[in-house]
Formats: sequence, structure tokens, C-alpha cells
Amino acid sequence: MGAIDLPKSPNVFHPEKPSAVGSRNSLAQEYRDQQTEVNQLLEEETNKVLHHLTSKLPKDALERLDVMGGVKEKLYNYFNQNYQNMFNRYMVTSEDEMVKKIRNFIDKEETKVLARYTPKEIADLLDAVGGADKFNTGEIEKSIVNMYGHLQGHVQRGINELETHTNSILRQKTDTGAFVRGENAYSIVKCAFKDNLYKPKTVTDVKLSVNILDSELISPIFHYQVTVEYLIKDLLSKHLVDTIDQVIEQIKDARIDQGKEELSDSEIIFNKLGQIPNFTDDDPKNPKSKRYNHVAKILMDKIQGLRAEIDPETFDQMNMRENIKKIVDIENIRTRGFNTAINSITSILDTSKMGYQYIENLKNAREVMIREYEDTDAAHLPDERYQIKLRYFDNAQLAEDRKAYDTQLRSFENEIHHLWDVLEVIYQEAKSPFKVNDFQDLAKKKKNSIKKRIKDKTGDPIYEDIAKVWDEISFVNVGETEVEKSNRTYLYEKDRVRARIITMRNKMKKMYDYLYPIERRVMEDRLSFLEREYYRFEYMINPYHLQPGILLDVDITSIKRKKATLDAMGNVLNEFLHGVSKGFQDAAFASFSRRRSTVREDITQSFGSDTETDLAVPAKPSSSSSYLDMINTDSVDSIPDRAPRAIAAPKRSSSPARARAPAKPAPKAKAKPAAKSKSRAPAKPAAKPNRGAAGSRGRSRSQGSRLREV
Repeated sequence: MGAIDLPKSPNVFHPEKPSAVGSRNSLAQEYRDQQTEVNQLLEEETNKVLHHLTSKLPKDALERLDVMGGVKEKLYNYFNQNYQNMFNRYMVTSEDEMVKKIRNFIDKEETKVLARYTPKEIADLLDAVGGADKFNTGEIEKSIVNMYGHLQGHVQRGINELETHTNSILRQKTDTGAFVRGENAYSIVKCAFKDNLYKPKTVTDVKLSVNILDSELISPIFHYQVTVEYLIKDLLSKHLVDTIDQVIEQIKDARIDQGKEELSDSEIIFNKLGQIPNFTDDDPKNPKSKRYNHVAKILMDKIQGLRAEIDPETFDQMNMRENIKKIVDIENIRTRGFNTAINSITSILDTSKMGYQYIENLKNAREVMIREYEDTDAAHLPDERYQIKLRYFDNAQLAEDRKAYDTQLRSFENEIHHLWDVLEVIYQEAKSPFKVNDFQDLAKKKKNSIKKRIKDKTGDPIYEDIAKVWDEISFVNVGETEVEKSNRTYLYEKDRVRARIITMRNKMKKMYDYLYPIERRVMEDRLSFLEREYYRFEYMINPYHLQPGILLDVDITSIKRKKATLDAMGNVLNEFLHGVSKGFQDAAFASFSRRRSTVREDITQSFGSDTETDLAVPAKPSSSSSYLDMINTDSVDSIPDRAPRAIAAPKRSSSPARARAPAKPAPKAKAKPAAKSKSRAPAKPAAKPNRGAAGSRGRSRSQGSRLREV
């Protein structure tokens, strides 16, 4: 390169000189013939297309193609023109991008040079005014982080919608899986799909109830009426648990430093239980008790019975009680959990395009009601709508709800039984005493005959004297244990009520047929009312299935073919659960390892000869195994010297024609019968030597001759 005379000025223009302005040659090509390379490329692509055409088209079609000129010249010109266009665009783009990069690089370097001449007084002045905490890019960085966070949220929401639509297409139907994903499925209390009352063919109603327990909440929720003493004790309990966790971590680190095994899950729990007496005790009257290490007993006595509000007549800003309450109120310990949940659900609805026209926040009751439309009349509402009820329960509220649920169910049973009795009396009075109307009449008519002809001879009691346990409506209920008494499911009672409603409706149709007297109309109206109200009651949540925590009750009405509200609400619920709940994790599954089903030594077994497995203990080989080895040996030299003497050469030679025939190797499929000879006598395979190549043992003539040589 040093001997080449290159132009020194960048203003040299020449179409052929390397690296000149407007040149088609470059020093990077090292004087390669560019035109030859382009011609070779175009020739190759043209020949490929021509070969494909000549192999696929018939001869007469090829002749018609060449009428207006050669196909090869047309293809060549087409490739050449497109190649030039693409290359020119590529060069223009490369030049533009390179110019931009060089310009930006020059600007940066100029900025660096100019920064050197910044007066020192200006830098000192900025440092004196605010320092690094004022004149920095922290706020800009926070804004960028927020923008990227919102962008990531929108992208994630779009991915969730795509996943939901894909799953619904694959399922070909809408089910519970469209709402809550697998990691949150345990929180579902009830999910029911049913046809809309006004438009059963096109619209569906969905009820979904999700229960988030107190222990799973990221930010704990307290009732407004809870005492300040309870809040402080809850904080102390959390501090106690955190301190015990730190002690356990120190114990685990010490064991690792000593080279011992790590603590198991059970040992960690036992160690935590053993650490409790070191931090607290059950002596609330002793001022020196361990429970008062962080908060003195005098302070706990002052706030005893103090709630969210203080009587204005006894309020004094300088009292210890008022100041303790003020500190607790400033930290928002009482309200921050429920407010966080409300902010989460409302912001998710806004960002998910699920706006609402009605919201009622009962702050002191820890309950919020959100409806898409203010109107509650289902007849005037659109077919796509939703309603959300968020409520916090504690044990006392659940106990009262369970009492009300028990009373309501018993009331339904009483009303249904009363209507049953009225219908039964009307039915008995309407029966004719002179004919058989049902099975009871027939059994009553034949009662004496059955007693006289059957029961008196066998000595068995008659049917009327036997206690009737089965009422022919539902099967006999199983006896209740303490578990059933504490957790009433009422499945048996609900089935009985439902069966009685169906039975009474069928009985009225049978009684009156096409007649509609006043008695039938009154009973049908009463039965329809009870049935409608009962199904409303059954649609509600059984409080025996709830636990203290948040209850999210969602009622959705959506068009079956559109399902817009269903799909959008599924994303809202999953995002809400992710932001409020810590989720459920099973430590047993995390530490569990399968031993018997997946870790087995016999899985890696392989086939091998006896000599490979018994190298340590040499044993005398059997005659059958030696016979098989000798049969499968290709040369005489590889036959072992320890071949058994029981395998002798055949005494009678074969015919000359067969002897002159070329030796054919035994087929592999014929070797299977030889493998079975392991369990037989060793001399039995040599009993028939004249089988030749077609023998049942799969031995060829050449192998027989080698055996004779042995």
C-alpha cells in the first residue's frame, strides 16, 4: 500500500480512482474487479430462475415465452436494475447515518473543550447556592423512570388482554379461568355463570367473589372503631416477629460458619417458638414485664379503651392520651390499608377503560360500592355493565353475618313447608274417596290383605308400623361432627328446598291440568315468589365460607358473543390482586424433592456382557454363552481358546454342491432362537449339523467349516 500513489486531498473527484469522491472503487476492496463480481452474482441468480422455469414449464410454453425476446436477458436486466436501486439506497442511508454520527461526535467534543474554560467562580457559586442535591438530574431521572413504568404497565396490560383473548379462543367458551389466573385461583369463594333473566339467549350474568385474608394483605386493614391500644399492640407484635426472624437468621449463619447442615422448615418453626419467651410474657400487671420493653406500662394504661374519636368535653391537647393518638393518626395506621385498596381498584379501572358513574365509599364501615351506571333497574340498563362491592370483614362481623344467614335459611324452609302443607291438604280434599288416585290410596286399600296374607305368616311388622326415615325428597343426611357444626355449608338443606319447589310445581300441574281456579293461581304466585327469592338468596355468598379479610364481590352482565366486560374485568381483578395481596406460597412444595419416581438408579441401566460386569470376580463361562460368542465371531482368530468341548464338529459332511456354494452370513433375525438356548442343554444345538445356511439356528456353511477347524 505504501507504493501506491494516492490522492492527498479530499476534494479529488474521479469515477474510477479508489476512495475518491464519486468513485465506484474503494481501498477497502483491495483492487478487486467489482464489475466481474456483480456480473457473476447476476448470472448465478438468472440461471437459477431459468433452470426452475425449464424444469417446471412444458416445452410449448417455453417457446411462447421467448417470442418477444430472450427470457435470460429480461431476467438479467431485472436483477441488475433492482440490485442497483437497493445498492444506491443503501449507500445513501449509510452516508446519512455516518454524517449524523460524525456531527454528534464533533458536537460532544466541542462541548468538552468549551467546558474546560468554564470560570471557576461560576462552579463555586452553584455549589454554594445548592450543591449536588439541587443541581442534579435526579428529578429528570425520576420522571423518566415514571414514564417507563407507565409504559411497562400499558405493555403488560396489552399482553394480558392478548393472553386472555387467546385462552378464550382456545377454550371456545367462557369459564372461571378467564377471570383469575392460576396463582390467585385459591382466593375464589364463588363464581357462577347464569343466563340473564330478561335476555337469556344473548346475555349472561356472572357473579365472582374473591376473599383476600388478613395474613395475605400487603398493607393491613383495620376497622375505624378499633382501639389505639389494639393498633400499638399489633405494631409491637410485628416488631417482635421481625426481631425473632433476625435472630433465626443469625443462628442459620452461625451454623453455616461452623460447617453444619442448614435448619429445616420444622426446625426453623421450633426455634421461632423457642425465642418468644425471650421477648414477651403473659404478665400484663408487672411494669417490668418483657412486654413493656418498648412501650411502658404507664402509656398502655393511658390509652386503654381509646378509640378513633375522643369526647370533646374530656379532650386536652397536653394529655398523654391525646398525644399518643395524634402520633398514631399522623402515621395513618388506622386508614392506610383500606385507602390503598380503594386507590388501587379505582386507578386500575381508570387505566383499563372501565369507567364508573357511581361510587359510594363508606369509610367508617370499610365498604365501597362501585357501579358502571348509577341506575339500578336492570330493565333499563345496557347489556354490558358491572358492579363491584369491596368490603372488609373481621371475626365479629362474620359471626353476625352467619347468624343472619342461618335465620334466613330457616325462614325459607318454614315458608316452603307451609306452602307444602297447604298444597297437601288441598290435594287430599280433592281426591275422590271411591277410586284410586295415587299409590297411597292403593296401599291403604290393600292394607288388610297384605297383613292377612303376608305379614301374619312371616311375623314381620306391617308397613304403617315401621318408622319412615326417608321422606322421598332427599336422601338421609349424614350425622354432623364438630367440623360441620362450625362450618355450615347447608348443601343438604338447599337441595331439600329446591326439590320441594320442583315437586310442588309438578304436583299442581297434575292436580289441575288445564284448569286455573283461584286456589291454583294463589299457590302458583306464592310459589313463584318463594322460588325467585330463594334463588336470590342462594346466589349470595355463604358467610361460613369466608375468613377475616377483604371480600371483593363482582357482578358482571355481558353479551355472550362480545364478552367485552368479561375480558376487561379479568385483567382488572388480576392486577388488583397482584397489587394488594402477597399471594399464597407453600414452603413444603418448595423444599420437596421427589425421590422414588424420578431419582432411580435403574433408569440408567445398559446392556453388557458378563465379562464387563464381572471383572472383579472371574467366573467360568457357560457353554451356551461360549457357543453364542463363537457363532457371532467373524474370524477364526477371534474364537476364544476356552470354547467348550461339548460343541463338536459334525461327523457327516455336506453335499459337494452345497460345499461349493459361497458362504452367506446368517441373518440377524435368525439369531433370536439361538438366544433361547441359554436355558437348554449345551449339546442340543449340535444334534442336527446338516441344516446349512437355512438351519433354524441361523448358522451358515462357512461357520460350520470354522467349527470343524476348531
